[in-house]
Amino acid sequence: MAGCLDNFEWPRCEWMRLGERRNTIASIVAGTMFFSGWWVVIDAAANYPNDKDLPKAAHVCGVVGTIALVMVNSISNGHVRGDGYNTGCLGQTGARIWLFIGFLLLFGSLIAAAWILFGIYVVPGKSDPWPGVQLFMQNALIFFGALIFKFGRTEELWE
Repeated sequence: MAGCLDNFEWPRCEWMRLGERRNTIASIVAGTMFFSGWWVVIDAAANYPNDKDLPKAAHVCGVVGTIALVMVNSISNGHVRGDGYNTGCLGQTGARIWLFIGFLLLFGSLIAAAWILFGIYVVPGKSDPWPGVQLFMQNALIFFGALIFKFGRTEELWE
């Protein structure tokens, strides 16, 4: 049963061969998602200036997500694998710890945004939950932008 799809092959699409454009497309998509996330939350801050409608402390989630995006994408896959990287503070182990902390912060900011959405806006039954939705959208866009920027690019083109 394990080999039932061994002879199955997806048809090749001629128009979808990215080749050397893969890094460019992944970078554009990730940057657009990051920009859109901040644009959404700036719109929320402009439309809800009162601290009662949108607490200023809620913006910390987006800042932490942005810092995590930089942390996750500052480590190349070669550093994590240990390909020719043995210098630095902790070498390969330090790169893995840095990446792990970056992913923790990235997931944590998304979870905190969901907590703010449901804890402040949905469960108490506020009449206008859109500031919470916009905060969650910001962190979701930053989260997926970071993942696309990290895993959508290939390092083979750099060599």
